[in-house]
Amino acid sequence: MSSQTATAASQRYAAFRHRPFLAFWSARFLATFSTQIVSVAVSWQVYDLTRDPYDLGLVGIVQFIPSLLLVLVTGAIADRFGRRFVMGLAAMLEAACALALLLLTLRGLNSVMPVFAVLAMFGVARAFFGPAAASLVANLVPPEDFANAVAWNSSAWQTATIVGPVAGGLLYGISAEVAYGLATLLMVASAILIFVIPKPARQAGAERPSLDTLFAGFRYIWSEKVVLGAISLDLFAVLLSGAVALLPVYARDILDLGPWGLGMLRAAPGIGALLVAVWLAGHPLRDRAGIIMLVFVGLFGAFTIVFGVSTITWVSIFALAMLGATDMVSVYVRETLIQLWTPDEVRGRVNAVNMVFVGASNELGEFRAGNMASYIGTVPAVVFGGVGAIAVAGLWAWLFPKLRNIRSLAGRE
Repeated sequence: MSSQTATAASQRYAAFRHRPFLAFWSARFLATFSTQIVSVAVSWQVYDLTRDPYDLGLVGIVQFIPSLLLVLVTGAIADRFGRRFVMGLAAMLEAACALALLLLTLRGLNSVMPVFAVLAMFGVARAFFGPAAASLVANLVPPEDFANAVAWNSSAWQTATIVGPVAGGLLYGISAEVAYGLATLLMVASAILIFVIPKPARQAGAERPSLDTLFAGFRYIWSEKVVLGAISLDLFAVLLSGAVALLPVYARDILDLGPWGLGMLRAAPGIGALLVAVWLAGHPLRDRAGIIMLVFVGLFGAFTIVFGVSTITWVSIFALAMLGATDMVSVYVRETLIQLWTPDEVRGRVNAVNMVFVGASNELGEFRAGNMASYIGTVPAVVFGGVGAIAVAGLWAWLFPKLRNIRSLAGRE
């Protein structure tokens, strides 16, 4: 191996030179993998019980509401009491929720209400897990390896979203009990790995809680237009274009697939995103990052439209893979900008707000899709969302010129 090749390989895996990040990456993978299993199992179970796409939208909204209600405390708690500790406790609560779903299934389900109750508690766990996890990454690697860590951190999530839905579909095909049981064990393993991570040497200041400190994240986001533009871009683009909640409808009624087919549909965006994440780890964006992010948000909307109108399985899977690939580029730019442009002392609170925006774009987007599908039909609801994402990309390019003109991701410009 030439010295140049060895150097390139070393740069590609720079974040993994730091053992705490390796433990974090593994824990994040297991947590996301088990969450995907639960997501596939729950969505199929709920649709089997009610056959109403509106209820699929509710699956998302009941998990989002806790993030919205707790936004003022989740980030502040992570900043004050330790991001690793909060992340580990949240993973344990997620394991308890998966176990509760297992027990409910063993007893027999005649109503979706108990499932929604457990999902609400699962939403509480995710409300604390997300900000702590997003903020902890910056404390595990030096600044020069942070962009690489963002790419690999995204790859953990994307890898899990590839294999998790397929595993969830296969496991649910065996039985819902098997799916929930394995998810419980994996979430416990994730919690153990999190507590193995050494306490980071660099910790945010432990400010005494007050109304002023609780709102610090909101104030910083509003004052820093690059962060505001990056966060809100994801909110509105995915809020309008989110179609994941309707995949059970496509799998059962449009493409005539079973649980395994649903797993493949759920995995397709992750396949595209993972390939792009691995590529970005070795080929970081060096110029025109803002323009690239906005263009790829528009492409995300375009491939959403293609998926919406497709009635051919391979075309649908390809469109979903491209949807994930284009989204990964915007996620990579957005997450790097948010972390690098945010001071460490408020990073937990800023990420708590970011998680609410992400939750709004995903869970509220799923609710929007399910609700609209129940009134105008599944295909028009998905197509409408894709058109909306394209419009948002163009509008944000005009509203946030500073974001549009960002060039490098190496640091603040």
